[in-house]
Amino acid sequence: MHRKPIFPLATEQANNSYSLLLTRYYRRIRPSMCHHATAPTAPIAIIGAGPAGLFAAELLSKRGYQVHLYDHMARPGRKLLMAGRSGLNLTHSEPLETFLTRYGPARHWLEPALRAFSPTDLQNWAEGLGTPCFVGSSGRVFLHSLKASPLLRQWLARLQQQGVQLFPHHKLIGQEGLTLTFQTPKGGVTQPASAVILALGGSSWSRLGSDGQWASLLTPYCTPFAPSNCGFMPDWPDDVLTRHEGATLRGVTLSFAGQTKRGDLIITKRGLEGAPLYALSAPLREALAQNHPRPITLHLSLRPTLKADAIRERLARQRLRESRSNKLRKALGLDRTMRELLTLLCPEARSPDELTQAITHLPLTLTAPAALDRAISTAGGVKQDALDEHLMFHHQPGLFACGEMLDWEAPTGGYLLQGCFSTAYLCAEGVHLWLSSALPGKLPA
Repeated sequence: MHRKPIFPLATEQANNSYSLLLTRYYRRIRPSMCHHATAPTAPIAIIGAGPAGLFAAELLSKRGYQVHLYDHMARPGRKLLMAGRSGLNLTHSEPLETFLTRYGPARHWLEPALRAFSPTDLQNWAEGLGTPCFVGSSGRVFLHSLKASPLLRQWLARLQQQGVQLFPHHKLIGQEGLTLTFQTPKGGVTQPASAVILALGGSSWSRLGSDGQWASLLTPYCTPFAPSNCGFMPDWPDDVLTRHEGATLRGVTLSFAGQTKRGDLIITKRGLEGAPLYALSAPLREALAQNHPRPITLHLSLRPTLKADAIRERLARQRLRESRSNKLRKALGLDRTMRELLTLLCPEARSPDELTQAITHLPLTLTAPAALDRAISTAGGVKQDALDEHLMFHHQPGLFACGEMLDWEAPTGGYLLQGCFSTAYLCAEGVHLWLSSALPGKLPA
């Protein structure tokens, strides 16, 4: 069946000239990575046009490979554009040794990729696309444009110039060896490939393309998906959530299992959202799974910048005849939402000592994480032991995976995008090594 790509092929003359330059460069600079016997007869297939897939396509097409990029959505980078609505936090500027710790148990797996393509490398890459970055007060790295569309526009233009062919509306429904089957609006299409990179994303925000349905094709090699960087449902009456929907508890801290995280909490009709919950989502999710069906309790501090003695002293100075609500408002500036939560969760607290304890250790009981599709990211996906150190599947030589479809999670703050770019870099290097090897099915030592 004839399939018309969005990006046309570069001319044969341009491809040949570019390949010759690349070959000369790698023979001179990196001779160990240049032992092609012959060029691949079939294109490299990359499935998924999110950040990981786009970056792998860029790296491999830059080396002179023919790359076909498939996606089941109409346009590439849909989730990236959504992330850009809040400024596109590209990465983080903290020292690399600190940066690596943010990946928790997955650090030992991702560290080679993060060192191979570091946060500094990612900033330089964005600058090279003509999209300058800046470091915010929190250390997070943002684009000056504060949106993803200029970067994506320049990126797609670069891929077009490098000869990448993009095929939208191609949903992967089968894979046998390195032959892929897609469902398209015009029916099924079968495409052989010289190597395959899966960059299919996680299982949140399905309307943007990450629906996780690919897992059914790789069931033996996957861990079930779970929400990460997500909101949680408190055990509050529904009318409390409805009445205070959109209210923000500013500058509070949450404490759980020896960890304390500060930030804003937002009340929605679906529960609580916000940075402190996102940062604690992994231990909270695991505790809820272990305690199921019982809820878990963590503690909320409404005024974390004040010591308990200072809070007690301010409350004690209030007139005895003042209502509890007025005391809290005048002494500590607690807004209506905070005062109502104190009434809901600690109705008996009246004395300065009791109120101080409630304000600094307000019990917050959670019953469940938010729905998987509403999570910012997901845990679960392709297991580490299913892949080698180059992110190639053990069971199928030439089949690779990268990005959020791998079983790792990280907090918000630039770590998610960085992980996608870095694993795509490692994956692209692995594909190049595999195609350069004289031993089929085996990477060179």
